[in-house]
Amino acid sequence: MSFVRRAATVIAAATALTAGLALPALAHVTIQPGSAEQGGFTKVAFRVPNERDDASTTTIEVTFPADHPLAFVSVKPVPGWKVKVTEGKLPTPVKTQYGELKEAVTKVVWSGGKIEPGQFQEFEVSMGQLPTDTDQLVFPTKQTYSSGEVVDWSEAPKTDGTEAEHPAPLLKLTPANGDDGHGAVAPSTAPASAAPSMTATAVAASTDGGTDGTARLLGGAGLAVGVIGVIIGALGLRRRPSA
Repeated sequence: MSFVRRAATVIAAATALTAGLALPALAHVTIQPGSAEQGGFTKVAFRVPNERDDASTTTIEVTFPADHPLAFVSVKPVPGWKVKVTEGKLPTPVKTQYGELKEAVTKVVWSGGKIEPGQFQEFEVSMGQLPTDTDQLVFPTKQTYSSGEVVDWSEAPKTDGTEAEHPAPLLKLTPANGDDGHGAVAPSTAPASAAPSMTATAVAASTDGGTDGTARLLGGAGLAVGVIGVIIGALGLRRRPSA
């Protein structure tokens, strides 16, 4: 019985450790996939999980980077949700291959729908041309609940590598593989005749990316199983009678 109690204690501790590693990562508002090529166009989804047991998520407000404005932004309709795309004048016009960009999307707001407890929703956006002078884009996001609570996912990544309590959705930018600097999407996907001060739909290649939360969950589960096996094996050796 002593062996059984000790084994049960080990299993409970390992389960708690796994939950502690996995749940915070699954609860964050994230961008899927989490990376795209510099200089190209991409389609991403803002993945929003509901963290509350007694309230529904009713509004999602995503702020687009003003220091690296995007000339072309379009959104995919989400059944049951209204979307509002806000454009604003840039403090300083930005030169692009399509002309001088004086205005850009500053904010996208989804409202009118519900993400119930225990559910999540994805809000898809096609955008470009992605900048080539930075390795990441940060999209501060506000999540409003039916209770009136607002969770501000706006913390920038920490320099020491640890995760912030309320990290902003982050899109990592990697060097383009193609010689044309557009990655998997050809330059013709963006209408060259489009007015640079207006947003336009950019046809993007769909990318199948995994989630950081799932990876951490599987990694934590594997760690827990390994710990349980080692400790149970050690307990078994201690109980084996000596020759």
